[in-house]
Amino acid sequence: MRIGLITSDPGHPLLAAATALLTPEHHVETLDPESTAAVPGPGADVYLLKARTPRALALARDLERRGSRVVNSAAATTLCQDRTVMAQRALDAGLPFAATRTFATLARLARGPRLPGPVVVKSRHSRKHDLVARVDNGTQLGELAATHPQEPVVVQEFAPNSGWDHKLWAIGDRVFAALRRSELSPEGRGPTVSLALDDLPPGWPALVRRVGEVFALDVYGVDVIDTGGGAPLIVDVNAFPGVRGQAGAPEALAALALSRT
Repeated sequence: MRIGLITSDPGHPLLAAATALLTPEHHVETLDPESTAAVPGPGADVYLLKARTPRALALARDLERRGSRVVNSAAATTLCQDRTVMAQRALDAGLPFAATRTFATLARLARGPRLPGPVVVKSRHSRKHDLVARVDNGTQLGELAATHPQEPVVVQEFAPNSGWDHKLWAIGDRVFAALRRSELSPEGRGPTVSLALDDLPPGWPALVRRVGEVFALDVYGVDVIDTGGGAPLIVDVNAFPGVRGQAGAPEALAALALSRT
């Protein structure tokens, strides 16, 4: 079986470990989307779309038009890049997603009415090194707008929480969980601590799987905060995240690739 990796970083720990599991019996090839315009000849049996750049998405769409199976699909990956569309899809499906407002630019947000209470400002378009910041007052908002005036943004009310994010991931039918200090915490982001599924509040693993159904994703991450008493609030969904350091994740990805032909 031929398996293609659409990535500029085949050495990523998850991909490298899954490749090592697959290569004794299968052929794994890498397509760097930044240097590959098209795939000549017969394609692989399945492609894993790890990269999310415009070039990667264009390559994935071209492969899909030619009949190849891409995991996650280009359409599902693209949806998760737009936090406005993401929030609307989640809320329409009845998921406990944070209420989200969209502003054309950060400068326009700063010129508008005073924001009620602390909020979280994020880049509308999810990407590496995008903007995620807690804003408590107009002064902070003005300073943020001065550095990113033309950035399209979304705004979510800040939900009081413990300062720890629940990082939940799914690879096929497998769910993985960890705790990570929120990047909005005064202490700064710390190490990721793996968490047994039995230690999650009741219903959270099922919630993760429901997110996959709603967004048509096979490999994805769900960022959740506990707002009290185990009540979940989803603040982000990511297509094909790193899932680093999770025992069993490479095996789950290898099995998923073999099952999606």
